[in-house]
Amino acid sequence: MPTVAQSSTETDWVSRFADDVIAESERRAPDAAKSPAEAPVVVVASGLSPSGPIHLGNLREVMTPHLVADEIRRRGYTVRHLISWDDYDRYRKVPNGVPGVDESWNEHIGRPLTSVPAPVGSAYPNWAEHFKAAMTAALDELGVEYDGISQTEQYTSGVYREQVLHAMKHRADIDAILEQYRTKKAPGKKSQKPLDEAEVEAAEGSGAAAEDDGTGSTGYFPYKPYCGGCGKDFTVVTAYDDDSTELTYTCSACAFSETVRLSEFNRGKLVWKVDWPMRWAYEGVVFEPSGVDHSSPGSSFQVGGQIVSIFDGVQPIGPMYAFVGISGMAKMSSSKGGVPTPADALKIMEPQLLRWLYARRRPNQSFKIAFDQEIQRLYDEWDKLEAKVADGSALPADAAAHSRAARTAAGELPRTARPLPYRTLASVVDVTAGHEDQTLRILGELDPANPVTSLDEVRPRLDRAENWITTQVPADQRTLVREEPDTELLASLDDEGRESLRLLVEGLDTHWSLDGLTTLVYGVPKVMAGLAPDAKPTPELKVAQRSFFALLYTLLVSRETGPRLPTLLLAVGADRVRKLLAA
Repeated sequence: MPTVAQSSTETDWVSRFADDVIAESERRAPDAAKSPAEAPVVVVASGLSPSGPIHLGNLREVMTPHLVADEIRRRGYTVRHLISWDDYDRYRKVPNGVPGVDESWNEHIGRPLTSVPAPVGSAYPNWAEHFKAAMTAALDELGVEYDGISQTEQYTSGVYREQVLHAMKHRADIDAILEQYRTKKAPGKKSQKPLDEAEVEAAEGSGAAAEDDGTGSTGYFPYKPYCGGCGKDFTVVTAYDDDSTELTYTCSACAFSETVRLSEFNRGKLVWKVDWPMRWAYEGVVFEPSGVDHSSPGSSFQVGGQIVSIFDGVQPIGPMYAFVGISGMAKMSSSKGGVPTPADALKIMEPQLLRWLYARRRPNQSFKIAFDQEIQRLYDEWDKLEAKVADGSALPADAAAHSRAARTAAGELPRTARPLPYRTLASVVDVTAGHEDQTLRILGELDPANPVTSLDEVRPRLDRAENWITTQVPADQRTLVREEPDTELLASLDDEGRESLRLLVEGLDTHWSLDGLTTLVYGVPKVMAGLAPDAKPTPELKVAQRSFFALLYTLLVSRETGPRLPTLLLAVGADRVRKLLAA
């Protein structure tokens, strides 16, 4: 079975995978031309099930092969990235937290996802198309180039007919492979880990436990019809004839039964552990990652590595990828609903940042995507990386990750013309409540020598920061500037407190810029300690600075923390600051 060697010391995991994929592609076609332009098309694949919201964990299933495919394209090869929409899978459960869906959708359990109604109010014709739409839009924004394949269309149009008949003919061989992994119950012991649902369907739902009928069949059938009566897959194949392809099944849900010719019948599909390797062979897939849940012993990827040979195919190089989490949230599950999707992430971060989060970590490394305050630190880290790339000081692996985030083989992704710090933009729209004139005034004062003259200069980053403030920051953490001075607190200040406020107010005019106000707010405690404004901080001085900052926050926003003080002062405006700090 082909594998991909990974090393903890490798500088760029994407290049390493690309090397192995190209080598594997050439190994499979040794007589083909070796020049990139003349080499056979390299096929990589992803699979997505639109069974509910397609979340950020599912995105790794796409981004891993996308990044590798893009690197291979950069080298001049032709690459086909398949995204197989598993929209002919059964509807298993009603996800939680999906608007426009109630318990009545339980009626559709067992039907193909494309035969289930879309949520109430949807503009799409069925459940699968509803959830595919948001993911498709997100992939377009992320610059992912792919060929989408609907498994509903593939099966119902008869594209896989020969593969289905081949699987049925070799059902005993498939059953023998699956038997190696079926859980056995030892005498006197509790059951071990149960079979996964796909294997249960394969082993029990099609009658694998039946006696050998003397024709070489064990009673196992790797094909699951959708019922002609109720449209569901609560069916059991009871007989099949290889010569005539006559197949008989019954439905336990509605008692419907019929006999069909499988050579003419398109209302059903291969069970998952057979379906996946069949597609590898049919499409000639060279590279496809799989999640941790598909990569353990006896799981779909491992078993598929044996079953694929029945279809005269080869298992693709299959790196295992780790889970993606959200700050403060547990492992995501699309069937449970209520988890952030790529579309949700792209409302609060630019495509480059989201791509970078996937590009900078090897597939077997887990990571979290921040919807909380951590997003500000991530943006700071990204901006520092951009500066290092610009001056040539970035490490090779970091520069490679940046390149893969910022552009594809087709060109650079659209970007913010003037990328001001995300935390600054978030603070400004927080204080101004998104008022555009006030926002422009403040941003124009950040750097008087090179003022922002139009909000379009700082979009789309400004819009992402505003969305984050309005949708992700709790109301009690929003910044509300005082309307009137806190006279009681001001009256209680000692001489030192009053003098520190006087120094700050006196310095506003000469320091009215982001850098100037930074110098001022850090410098006042130094002057109060008898030091020069540019003196290096000491532990004692840091304590004095924190105390001074807490006083300013309390007088300005009635709490001891808030946006960075220089940004807050600019947002409040010099006149209003003077009013609120007048001791």
